[in-house]
Amino acid sequence: MSHFEAHPVSTVAVIGAGPVGLAAAAHLLERGLTPIVLEAGDGPADAIRQWGHVRLFSPWRFDIDSAARRLLEAHGWTAPDPDGLPTGAELIDAYLAPLARTPELSTHIRYGTKAVAVSRLGVDKTRTIGRDGRPYLVRLRTTAGAWSDLVVDAVIDASGTWGRRNPLGAHGLAAPGEDHGAAWSAGPLPDVLGTERDRFAGKRTLVVGMGHSAANTLLNLAQLAEQEPETAVAWAIRGDSPARLYGGGSADALPARGTIGTRLRGLVESGAIELVTGFTIDHFEPGPGGSVSVVGEVGGVEHVIDADQVAAATGFRPDLEMLREIRLDLDSTVEAPSKLAPLIDPNFHSCGTVPPHGEADLAQPDEGFYLAGMKSYGRAPTFLLATGYEQVRSIAAALAGDREAADAVELDLPETGVCSSSRSLDATSIAEAGEAGGCCGTGADTGSGCGTGETAATGGCGTAAPEPVAIGSRGLATGVLHGRSGERRELPQLKASGGGCCG
Repeated sequence: MSHFEAHPVSTVAVIGAGPVGLAAAAHLLERGLTPIVLEAGDGPADAIRQWGHVRLFSPWRFDIDSAARRLLEAHGWTAPDPDGLPTGAELIDAYLAPLARTPELSTHIRYGTKAVAVSRLGVDKTRTIGRDGRPYLVRLRTTAGAWSDLVVDAVIDASGTWGRRNPLGAHGLAAPGEDHGAAWSAGPLPDVLGTERDRFAGKRTLVVGMGHSAANTLLNLAQLAEQEPETAVAWAIRGDSPARLYGGGSADALPARGTIGTRLRGLVESGAIELVTGFTIDHFEPGPGGSVSVVGEVGGVEHVIDADQVAAATGFRPDLEMLREIRLDLDSTVEAPSKLAPLIDPNFHSCGTVPPHGEADLAQPDEGFYLAGMKSYGRAPTFLLATGYEQVRSIAAALAGDREAADAVELDLPETGVCSSSRSLDATSIAEAGEAGGCCGTGADTGSGCGTGETAATGGCGTAAPEPVAIGSRGLATGVLHGRSGERRELPQLKASGGGCCG
């Protein structure tokens, strides 16, 4: 149980006006607390707008928070088709933007305002005596360059991870020559078939990564190559096999997600996508016309991949620098709250095996401070949007002093049938995806997806084994209880010459 129970709360800074941040604000308002929502962008969910062309895996029924729904419906809002699969842009236009415009919430949102640091008022991190009960100071900077300080009773950091990409280089470090601003750097989720079509048509693109963001980009590039024959697609992964990404298939509860691996496998086997496995990037060498040579190793032998564009689909990590003066209890591996980390560790979990959790699992040594949403998952790519909504519901209850409601954590993700469809990227609803696959369980029972806003944006959700795992009576069939551990192999320098030992 959280130790946060002694100090009354009135004002709460919510960092980020994405789905989870706005849901937090809605729950805080219902509890009679005053949220102050800080959004660096010029509108709600600015990060989602940057991948607005990508369709979510989960239907609308799991994309809308309960308190947000109540607030919207009080103003005559009608929810979209619960079985529809929105794009990121549709999620904003049909849900988040109307929510942010409600009179109850709109006056509490500050756009163009970035939270650059958080501390306890009047003390640094090392000060213990007199620390408890102090309010928080959030240092702000506007897009115009103006600085100010905001003093509040509590803080919910729901700023996500979109702005902090994992590096392309090996060892978790950026490789020499790695430059997000280079002409060849295409970002994590380029709009291949839309606004950036001319950038990729007739060019050779390398996609690096083995999550669903990589898969989505690869499938779009393959479609472009069918229309523009000079277009070439290469895919590089560090692992020895793409089976973990292929593995969703018919074992995935979401037809829109489960078929991505199936389609991708077919394109690789047909030669439409050139796959390089076991590839570690050492450095980048600029080439003519803005191209690049990606220099790395395969099995200890130098291997070079030449490309006009490189899509970095290697995932994201949280910005913890802004929290250096906050006392955090984070797992050393995943960089998530220590109690939550074992439940989400991608070495052993897929998104369907993460159980419900709430305020007690998210509470930090500095009482009244919380990481929520995608940022609470640290480097783990297994986040569920519906899970983030449950997090902030529980946190708001705790801040309001309702311990019983805070501890009554539930997450309703019904078990479902599984389907496979060759139209996963084209389908705009559960029914459409299910009809293409011709199998069962694709109606109202379909569960929620995973990733940043439950898109293909962060990957790591599927596994290779055929039997799905469900958690109790509220499970979601997405994979088995083995994330990266299913692809374990010995490192060359650790191989033993004699008899074996464990691991």
